[in-house]
Parts: sequence; structure tokens; C-alpha cells
Amino acid sequence: MLLIIAHHYVVNSGLTAAGGPIFAHPFSRRSMFLLLFGAWGKTGINCFVLITGYFMCKSKITAKKFAKLLLEWKFYSIVIYLIFLLTGYEQFSLNALKALLRPITNVGASFTNCYLLFYLCIPFLNILIQNMTEKQHLYLIALLSFIYIVLGTMLTVSVTVNYVTWFCVLYFIASYIRLYPKKLFGRTKLWGILMVLSVAASAVSVVWITWRIPNMSSYYLLSDSNKIFAVVTALCAFLFFKNVQIRQSKFINTVAASTFGVLCIHACSDTMRKWLWRDTLNNVGMYASPWLIFHAAGSVLAIFAVCVCIDRIRIVALEKPFFRL
Repeated sequence: MLLIIAHHYVVNSGLTAAGGPIFAHPFSRRSMFLLLFGAWGKTGINCFVLITGYFMCKSKITAKKFAKLLLEWKFYSIVIYLIFLLTGYEQFSLNALKALLRPITNVGASFTNCYLLFYLCIPFLNILIQNMTEKQHLYLIALLSFIYIVLGTMLTVSVTVNYVTWFCVLYFIASYIRLYPKKLFGRTKLWGILMVLSVAASAVSVVWITWRIPNMSSYYLLSDSNKIFAVVTALCAFLFFKNVQIRQSKFINTVAASTFGVLCIHACSDTMRKWLWRDTLNNVGMYASPWLIFHAAGSVLAIFAVCVCIDRIRIVALEKPFFRL
């Protein structure tokens, strides 16, 4: 989630917009720092879904679990909209109100919408993986990886990715790791080395494309969740941390329970993005500041911490009493 916030710091603030400071000074050290700082958002999304697949392939979806996710998302969308409306920051719009009240507004690139719909697919995905042989499971992963990752990364082939479908692909990968444990999957040192190498290769691709192919997005090999480096880096990181022995921690579990809330709060709407990144934190204005690095890192950590605290209050004051009732 920290990687996703850092990505939003760069891409939602006007820094990478046409005429923005990174676009105007692509070869400067400040631009290179920001491009590398915000390069890992899609990698973070892949990690998020791999974790879901790893655990949910042996669990059951319940109405309560789904209701918690849906109500959490709609609660923040409505409350934040009303705050902006009452403070005069946003003007009332009938279309905006209709969109706010609809349970699903975008089945394409919206993570929250697609994640909720993907969540409903999990019981059916589990029926499929439980009735496939290991070889069939592996062949399915190979086929889908060729379609979405190999072809999806090639410049000469157009592959339109819908997050609901892509999350299902990641689910097959994570569930295979869980259902068919191999000695290879447990080699912590190997995956740690591969994770570092994939991060380095991803960073080199960002710098190289920026310097050598000015008409292409610097994030091309990371620009969507199905691009090769976004997938490889996420998978190596997932397999590495899966094997790291971390003592059971109430603090980690408490914070982890609010990571979806962090996303729902800080990325709930275009109005929130404008208020947070452009007007309040003024990322574009900080580009020339000697404090840029501290501003970027501090903003990400502060947003994460504040949103976790807000979500903990919501869980204790609203969610738990509601579901008890």
C-alpha cells in the first residue's frame, strides 16, 4: 500500500502531466528520483491480489466478508463527498450523486470496483482449481501468462486488460503456489536475490526509456499490472516474503486490516486527488524544493498513518457494532 501511495504521489499530482515538471525536465535528477519513487504502484496491486489468492483459495467467501468491503468503500466515498460538498470545495452535481450511489461505477481500471467484482468470482474460481489436475492448472497459467503478460508487453500487439480478468490470472498463480508447494517456492535466498534483480531491472527500464525513447511512457514495462516487470517483481517479492519468518504480531495484523481503507480514503475520487496532491501537498510546487525527497517520503508515510488511524476509528465505532447488530 505504501508503494501504491508513492505511485499516486507522482502520477495523480500533475508531476507527470503534459507540461508538468517531469515532462519539462525529463533528464534531471529530481525527475529521475520521482519517476523511480512512483514506479511501483502496479507492482503493489499485484502483490495485494497475490496475497488474496494465496489465502482465499483455501477459504470461503461469505456475505459478511463481501459486505465489509463494499460498505467500507461506499462509506468513505459518501462521507468524503459530503465533506467536500459542505466545505464548498466541490459543487453539487446530480450526475456525481448518481455515480456515488451506484454500487459499481467502473468495470475497467478502477481497482476498488474491479476488486469487489473479482471477490465475487472467487467461489467459482475455487471450484475450477479444485477440479483441475496440477498439470492442467500449470497449463492454464502458462496460457494466460502468454496472452496477458508476453503479448501484453509486446509493442506490436494490443491487449486490452480488464482488472477483473487480470486478478483472476493472478489468483490462478497464487493458488498454484499454495496448493502445490514446491521446494523451489521455499528458497528464500533465491527469491530475495531475484526480487532485488527484478527491482534493479525495472529501475533501469524506467531510466533507459526516459533517456532513449522520449515518445514512450517511462513506465511502459511497469505501466499496467500485466506488464512483464510489474508481474515478475511482484511475484519474486511475494515468494520472498512468504518465506520470511515473522513473529505473529498484533500490530502488523491491526495495520494490515486497514490497508484497503487507506486506498478507499486517499484515492476515493478525482476531487480527493486534486485536494490532496495538488492543493494541500502541492507536489508540483515542491519539485524545485531542496526538501523534495523528504516531502515525498514524508507525505507517503503520513497519508498511510493518518488513513490507518481513521480506518481504525471506523472499525471500532461503526463496523464492529453494525455487524454485531
